[in-house]
Amino acid sequence: MVDEAVIRAQQFVNSYTVSGIPRLEENGKTSWSVMYALTRILQYELGIATLSDNFGPTTMSTLQAKYPVINAATNHVNLYRVIQSGLYCKGYDGGDIDGTYNSRVSAAVLKAKQNMGVAAVYSVDGVTPKVLKALLNMDAYVVTSGGNEQTRSAQQWLNSRYIRRRDFSIIPCDGNFSRDVQKALVYAIQYELGMSDDVATGALGPMTENGLRGHVLTVGSTGTWVNLFSSALIFNKRPNIAFSSTFTSEISAAVSAFQNFVKLPATGNGDFPTWASLLVSHGDTSRRGTACDTVTRITDEKALALFNAGYRTVGRYLSNVPGSTLDKAIHEGELALMARYGLSAFPIYQTYGGEASYFNRSQGVADALAALERARHFGFQGGTRIYFGVDFDALDFQITDNVLPHFTGIRDTFARYGAVYGYTVGVYGPRNVCSRVGAAGLSSASFVSDMSSGYSGNLGYTMPADWAFDQFVTVTAGTGDGAVEIDSDIASGRDTGQNRYDPGGSDAELDVSFDRSMRDALLADVQAYFEGLGVPESGGSGAQAFTVWTTTQSLDQVLNIDWLATRLARQFGIRKAMIQCPLLWELRALRTDDAVADDLVIDHYSGTGLSSSTDSSTGPGQIFAATAIRAQNFCIGRNLISGTFLDPANEADLWQVWQQLHNDDVFNVSTIPLVLMHAASLISVPLPGLHTSEEDTRQIMARYNGTAPSAQGYGTVMLGLYRIYEKYYAPQRAL
Repeated sequence: MVDEAVIRAQQFVNSYTVSGIPRLEENGKTSWSVMYALTRILQYELGIATLSDNFGPTTMSTLQAKYPVINAATNHVNLYRVIQSGLYCKGYDGGDIDGTYNSRVSAAVLKAKQNMGVAAVYSVDGVTPKVLKALLNMDAYVVTSGGNEQTRSAQQWLNSRYIRRRDFSIIPCDGNFSRDVQKALVYAIQYELGMSDDVATGALGPMTENGLRGHVLTVGSTGTWVNLFSSALIFNKRPNIAFSSTFTSEISAAVSAFQNFVKLPATGNGDFPTWASLLVSHGDTSRRGTACDTVTRITDEKALALFNAGYRTVGRYLSNVPGSTLDKAIHEGELALMARYGLSAFPIYQTYGGEASYFNRSQGVADALAALERARHFGFQGGTRIYFGVDFDALDFQITDNVLPHFTGIRDTFARYGAVYGYTVGVYGPRNVCSRVGAAGLSSASFVSDMSSGYSGNLGYTMPADWAFDQFVTVTAGTGDGAVEIDSDIASGRDTGQNRYDPGGSDAELDVSFDRSMRDALLADVQAYFEGLGVPESGGSGAQAFTVWTTTQSLDQVLNIDWLATRLARQFGIRKAMIQCPLLWELRALRTDDAVADDLVIDHYSGTGLSSSTDSSTGPGQIFAATAIRAQNFCIGRNLISGTFLDPANEADLWQVWQQLHNDDVFNVSTIPLVLMHAASLISVPLPGLHTSEEDTRQIMARYNGTAPSAQGYGTVMLGLYRIYEKYYAPQRAL
């Protein structure tokens, strides 16, 4: 929404031709860019040489020294304009941005101070330095989306009581809990404990913890400490709590409910463990957890040490990080050993996951397939929840742009392949990550990295409602050979792990990722093979005329999604060469007129309707929607995947699946093994596996092409290509 007054504020900024003051787009929208520019103008007018976006100590002290209050008597036109611009950006009437401190400006300043809760403190007409700092940021002082009046009342009270302290800035009064509000609450507690401005930090440390131990609140307690405690309850979104200076029976009942929620003794009192859980994500680190997670292999001695230390559930990793020397993955026989000592296990999947760039939908699919295969290999039973890690301080926009698409890929993959085994999705990460992934319906429980209390995704965020494990401190259990470093976790009871396992077979025969150092040799063999068939490096004649991709480009496309073929092959227990052979051939054989056939289908369903074409072979695997539907139905019936039976004669079903095949390459390639499975059933040969004969392999791939006489020749060509792939894949499996 364009605000004409904000445009005038932007025009005021753009009237400066001073190095360090940026030019703004005059779009009428309030933003940090506008606030930063106004801050720089303020610094320039104060005579500060180095301009900065930050309204820091230098700006504050200089402003305090020169203009402890700015009002009608100040007589500084451009400072007035900064104030008027800031007021408009906050939604107040700042006059005409004309450099005049008139009655409209005075009334707006008073209203802003009232909303901030500081009008009684700053009762003299005018703008004080801390009020001006508050005007030049993006905080709101009225209730915004998701906020409530109880929270706003507590925020205003904090501002009114502590704004005179040196390091206490005006916090938002928008009715929402946030990082700044959490820090302000800890500052307030430190002030009430008698800490000086040079000692108070806004962070919960040993001195603050010791002080809180002396302020246990019970029914009948009154005063400022109850105000602080009720504020903490409100900020943590506990229901039916009013900001109060009296510890009532109603507050005590709410405290008991909170204590039950975070698994503290339900005393109903405001004791130290409860204070800690309300104030910092890791809570009281002296608590005793009954669950833990570790990167260390569990031996007999370590299992006994964990059990004797009170632990009953242990999180272990399904995989190592490729290329890493850290051996954190579950070892063969380790889970059974743990079970003998009374320890259950919950699986964690995390390879990298330490930065936003790792997370995307395709990587989510890859991680899900890998995790499913590993969980089956180790024999986790139905009902197992696999926790996928987000091990960095994800900002809110990174959750939106990266993490949620990643977990969408995980969810969709589990829906297709994981439900067959009864596996579900969990998320590991900071509170905001866990809450948002859960709210989007992408996970069923959270493993919360509360130990990282400084993460922005933990500061100012409440405990996810669906938490299963609360990771809060690193400790060492046991001594000697039994010593094991663990992250201690509180267990909510939502996930008790598994203690019965049915391990799969050896990994030795399963395909692994292709060694890219062999790419050139593989390409040379493929090129020579294709040329022997009359298919040159580029172009072609007859059926290969007007091809879109060269042989090199086609092979590189196949290798670029080798991760998918590898994971699909391990998922179904087949050779990935069988997936990649038709994929490579169909990519190389793709012709320019294939796009015309696709356009006719699109036109039939969403265009003019003049086309009668309801289906076409599409996508990298050149698969008809009807073929995909029949293959999916077969695999659902054989319990190879999960899903809904569709009708290949129903146009709505055809269009739904055709769009997925056409628009989603991962879905298209993932359909190839389903078509191969169905093809085997149609020609009455065993479903493909790790030991499928060459003749059965040839016949299955021939049926992938259809039932025309030419399909047999297609199968023979595929078998030759299969042998080339196996020349490179078989030795890698034996390593």
